[in-house]
Amino acid sequence: MSVLEAIILGMIQGLTEFLPVSSSGHLIIGSTLFGLEEDENLTFAVAVHAATVLSTIVVLWSEVSVLFKGFFRFKWNEETQMVAKIVLSMIPVGIVGIFFKKYVEAMFGSGILLVGCMLLVTAALLTFSYYAKPRQKDEISFKDAFIIGLSQACAVLPGLSRSGTTIATGILLGNKKEQVAKFSFLMVIIPILGEAFLDLVKGDFSGGTDLSTTALIAGFMTAFVFGTIACKWMINLVKKGKLIYFAYYCVAMGLFAIIYSFI
Repeated sequence: MSVLEAIILGMIQGLTEFLPVSSSGHLIIGSTLFGLEEDENLTFAVAVHAATVLSTIVVLWSEVSVLFKGFFRFKWNEETQMVAKIVLSMIPVGIVGIFFKKYVEAMFGSGILLVGCMLLVTAALLTFSYYAKPRQKDEISFKDAFIIGLSQACAVLPGLSRSGTTIATGILLGNKKEQVAKFSFLMVIIPILGEAFLDLVKGDFSGGTDLSTTALIAGFMTAFVFGTIACKWMINLVKKGKLIYFAYYCVAMGLFAIIYSFI
């Protein structure tokens, strides 16, 4: 992977991580078009996902700091309850990461046919959430948090948008759009940073692949910058309820990926 390819893929990751169009799916499509190796793709994907998580912390720092301060008062207050809901939502994806990691990694090397099919599923979810009119709730319940967590676990499939799936699930459950968008972005912080840390400790970053440290850093920084921009943009878009336009995009990209897989 060249530095230019890393910058382009980092830009793709940064823009698509928060938009409901599947960043992992776009990385696989981009890597396929660039002719990159599977091990390069997986290592790079973990690194740039960590970069966009850091951009989440920057954009939502006011919410993150309030949660920390409230949690360390060691009282069952609103902030502690929210932290508990976030932890609860992480259980399903944690189980997938511990027991099914090899299967997930194998799916990242299965080509873009699966990506195309999952993009079509993402489009369907976004469409359902756009037209559904569930009864509105004042806050995300513990039950809703766990169900949203289940949807996040399903979204490990490349092409099935994590943000799109979790936000659509939250909206279908009757939660407020802006509230569920912020919850969706907060709930992924620990799982992705934890995975990146474990890979760093094991020495999986760039070791044993043709991926250079320079390319990795370039992709990381690009993903962070564009992730910061996309995170702010996405929260505003969710407020306005314009997710249906991303459904159209997912259909187009999904069909492109499916057709390209047969060429």
